[in-house]
Amino acid sequence: MRNLDHNTITDAVLARQAAAADPRFTRIMTSLVTHLHAFAREVQLTEEEWFKGIEFLTRCGHITDDKRQEFILLSDVLGLSMLTVAMNNDKPAGCTEATVFGPFHVEGAPHYELGGDIANGARGIPCLVRGTVRGIGGESVPGAHLDVWQSDEDGLYDVQHADIDHAQARGILHADSEGAYHFRSILAVPYAIPHDGPVGDLLKAAGRHPWRPAHLHFMVKAEGYETLITHVFRSNDPYLDSDAVFGVRQSLVADWALQPDGSYIVEYDLVLNPTTSKPTMPLRDGALD
Repeated sequence: MRNLDHNTITDAVLARQAAAADPRFTRIMTSLVTHLHAFAREVQLTEEEWFKGIEFLTRCGHITDDKRQEFILLSDVLGLSMLTVAMNNDKPAGCTEATVFGPFHVEGAPHYELGGDIANGARGIPCLVRGTVRGIGGESVPGAHLDVWQSDEDGLYDVQHADIDHAQARGILHADSEGAYHFRSILAVPYAIPHDGPVGDLLKAAGRHPWRPAHLHFMVKAEGYETLITHVFRSNDPYLDSDAVFGVRQSLVADWALQPDGSYIVEYDLVLNPTTSKPTMPLRDGALD
């Protein structure tokens, strides 16, 4: 097809990819091209603006490595990561809500007995974490597998410290025969996502901050139930209503209670959804959380 103009090029692109063998690919790419072209027309995109956009994406690629994923970070701050999580984890009322995974989960974290100290030397104020794991029907989930991790008092995860060669503030435990769990860790604190690259520049241009509210990560698995990936957020955190990656849900906010000895206690019950024919897994996000 020749002599295309701005009114006909969209249909030409769609026709060119119509022979794709995968119908899901066709559906996604048809919608992407349609909306992308409509966006350019709506904002009357200039060539200079288009090139700046290409430069931005190129910078995202250059800064991405095995420790940092700038494109997922971009997805996070645009709300796309959390939108995808929400669409794919629409659970019955009463189930613990899912949120973004985060890039700092580590396979093969150390195993602890209930009551163990997963901080393992991480800097921070001592904190006891306890609760139960149960199903939506109220039944206890004995032996539930809990993978937990968090940052230290500097807002950094163990893998971000060049001088730390062992796991800190992360571990795997199993609920007891009644579905109860408890372990020791450190007080969760707010921290900033990486903002020294192109996504940081985007946040500045939008007049936004890079901060995430204090939280503790959970990944909970149990036979007969959907895997749950979530956070528990610390109440009264100044960033609960402006989380840089839009991950906060009111049902995930809990009180960290100060104790007479200066330590803290947080209690949170995790409610799982029975397994369905459509297993889901929240997106990993690129924010350092």
